[in-house]
Amino acid sequence: MEKIVILTVLFSGAVSFSLSPQSTQIKITDSNTPLHALQPDYPVPYGAMKSENITAVLNRIYDFLDPATPANMIDRQTKSKISDLKQLTQGAIFEPGVFRLVSYEWGVAYGAMLLASEATGDPKFREYTIKRINLIGDVATWFGNQKSTSQQGGNPVRSVLDPRSLDDAGSMCAAMIRSLNSGGKSSLRPFIDNYIDYISNKQQRLNDGTLARNRPLFNTLWLDDLYMSVPALAQMGKLTGEMRYFDDASKQVLQFAQRMFNGEKGLFMHGWVQDMDVHPEFFWARCNGWALLAMSELLDVLPAGHPSREEILRLFRDHIRGLASFQGAAGFWHQLIDRPDSYYETSATAIFTYCIAHGINQGWLDPQAYGPVAVLGWNAVQTRVNDEGQVEGTCVGTGMAFDPAFYYHRPVNVAAAHGYGPVIMAGAEMIRLNGNYQIEINDSAVMFYPQGHDWKINTYQFTP
Repeated sequence: MEKIVILTVLFSGAVSFSLSPQSTQIKITDSNTPLHALQPDYPVPYGAMKSENITAVLNRIYDFLDPATPANMIDRQTKSKISDLKQLTQGAIFEPGVFRLVSYEWGVAYGAMLLASEATGDPKFREYTIKRINLIGDVATWFGNQKSTSQQGGNPVRSVLDPRSLDDAGSMCAAMIRSLNSGGKSSLRPFIDNYIDYISNKQQRLNDGTLARNRPLFNTLWLDDLYMSVPALAQMGKLTGEMRYFDDASKQVLQFAQRMFNGEKGLFMHGWVQDMDVHPEFFWARCNGWALLAMSELLDVLPAGHPSREEILRLFRDHIRGLASFQGAAGFWHQLIDRPDSYYETSATAIFTYCIAHGINQGWLDPQAYGPVAVLGWNAVQTRVNDEGQVEGTCVGTGMAFDPAFYYHRPVNVAAAHGYGPVIMAGAEMIRLNGNYQIEINDSAVMFYPQGHDWKINTYQFTP
C-alpha cells in the first residue's frame, strides 16, 4: 500500500511535508498540492531578513574591524606605543593592522560606519569613525608643522598633506566632511580644503575638464575615478553652499557617461582612452559600483533645481535597470557583469544592493520593481560574512586591461579592503528599507507593500 503524504499549505504559499519513516519517494501532482507554491531549493536565503539579523551581521564585521584597525601611533623602530600625541616624532607611524587607516577604501568604511550608527542607533559605529578620523587629523597637524620633513616618503600622512592622485584625495575628503557633523574636530577643515584643491585644480583633466590619468595610457579615463572625485565635490558643495562644486561633480558624471555608458546594456565600461578609436568594453563589476555610488551620493545633496539633476537621475535609473537584468540566480553580480562564467563578486554586489535600496528609500526607484532585487542582493552578501566578521569573495585592487583574462583571474581575499565599507553600507540601508516597507512573501515571491497596508486583501500600486 502506498504511504500517506500529509500536506499542509501555509498562507505564505510554503508547503511542508510530513512523511512516514518508510517513505522513499514523494508523489506530488496538481491534484494533491498547488504546484505553484512548492518551495524551490534556493542557493541563498530567500525573502526579507529581520533587521535584528542584519544588525548581527554588522556587529560581527565591527568586532573584526575594531581590533584589526588599531587607532594608535607607535615608534617605527622600537614599536612602542605613543600615547601622548604631543610626543610624536618623525619616526612615528600608525600601528599596523589588517587595513590602512588612510586609504580610499577606508574612506568608504568611515562613511559606512556613520550610516550603520544611524540605522542601528548604536553609537559604537560612529565612534569607530570619529576616533580614527580625529587621530588622522591630529597626526596630520603635527607632521604638517614639521616643514622640513612633512613631504618625505616615511610620513604616515603624506597623502593627507600632499595628495598626488584622486585615490589619495576623494574618498578620504568625503569621509572627513561627513565626520564634521558627527563629532569630527574642526581642525579637519584645512585637510578637507587641501584635498579639494587637489581635485579641483591639480588633477590631470582632458580639455573639456573631465578628470583623467596617464596610466596605463595617456589621457585615460578610469570609471573608478567618479567615486574618487564626485562624492568629495558633492559634500563640499553641501558644506560650503558653493555651486561650483555641484557643477563640477555633475559635469564629471555626465562627461564620463557620454564616453563610457553603454545604453543598450545599461552598463559602464571600465576604461576609455582618448587616442583609441576602438574601445574594448569590459563591464567590470566594482567600477560600475563606484559609478553608481557616486551618482547616488551626488543625488543625495544636489539641489532640486540644479540643471543637471534630472539627467543624472535618469542615468542612475538606466544604470540600475541594466544592472538588475544581470543579477545572478544566487543574488550576486559577476566579476564581469555580462559574463556569467566569471565569478560572483562581493564588493560590487554590496554596492549595487546599497544603491538600489537607497534609491527606493529616497523615492527614486519603484519598490515593487527593485525591492526584491535589493533583498536578494543582501541575502547573498550576508552569506559572505564569515564567523570572524571577515568579508569573503572580494576582488583585490584592480587596474585596467583590454583582455578578459585579466578580470576573470583577479584574486579574491578577505584582506581586500574594498569589501568592508560596501557591505556595511548595504546592511545599514536594508535596515532602513525594512522600516519603510512591509516586505512579504506572497504567492511564494518577495513583494513590497507600504507599511500598514493590508496586502492580503488589497493590491497596491507604487506612484513615483
